[in-house]
Amino acid sequence: MTDPVSRTILLLDIERFSDRDDVEQAYLRRMLYDITDRALESAGIDETLRLRADRGDSVMELIDASASVTALLRSLLTEVPAQLRAVNRMASSSAQIRLRGVVATGWVAVDALDGWVGSDLNHACRLLDARILRAALRERADDFALCVSDPLYSGVVRHDHTGIPKAEFHAVTVDSKNGPLKAWLHGPVPDGSPSEDHGDTGAGEASGGSGDRPTPRVPPQGGPAPDRGAPAPGPVFHGNVTVGGGTVSGDQNNVTGNQITGDLNFGGGRRRGEGS
Repeated sequence: MTDPVSRTILLLDIERFSDRDDVEQAYLRRMLYDITDRALESAGIDETLRLRADRGDSVMELIDASASVTALLRSLLTEVPAQLRAVNRMASSSAQIRLRGVVATGWVAVDALDGWVGSDLNHACRLLDARILRAALRERADDFALCVSDPLYSGVVRHDHTGIPKAEFHAVTVDSKNGPLKAWLHGPVPDGSPSEDHGDTGAGEASGGSGDRPTPRVPPQGGPAPDRGAPAPGPVFHGNVTVGGGTVSGDQNNVTGNQITGDLNFGGGRRRGEGS
């Protein structure tokens, strides 16, 4: 295994990839790689400064630390949305491509089998799978949702460089196996989403690949019963009521759901009950 090297980590993932057939998936993969290459070229990052790993519905890029992160972020915020609009304008509904993206920095090593190893890379993958990032993409008219790691925000975004408005990034917290991860979501936080995200646990979501939309959640058991309003008023009896040979005295309210047999006396009158 090589020694860990400081890298910029770029992850891009196709929404609802597993919902498509093989022909559509092949097309979407071509579009993903074409969009990624164009974005990196626009940022001045050529192939000599990057390593790529294919993950089927996503692409992972390790970018040399000498490459400009500000140029990369500008390209992701402008070039990628423009390319997605151009592609989707001419594509059928089944071939529409929408992307989630993560940019992070950290130390990554490459092992003897060309596998990538590093906790910073693991954290970036957790951000890519975060429920809040998925929800952000679902709610947006745009076809791209981007999240950056906290170290990258502190080192680059918070300085408000041209084309990277820090006011458009919002702090979120994502749960992970190694504890909470602070990150920064570009654009508005999804409606009804807390700033703390408990990760993509799969609870309440349909099976399938990346970007599956949540199915209706099952209400929690053991909680208070929902308020169904006050029951409809039952009959009010005045006087003595004789039930099956016994007599109940006084005013009686809301006698419901019972079968009454024998003679009933209502206010001094007498009515023959069922079974008499």
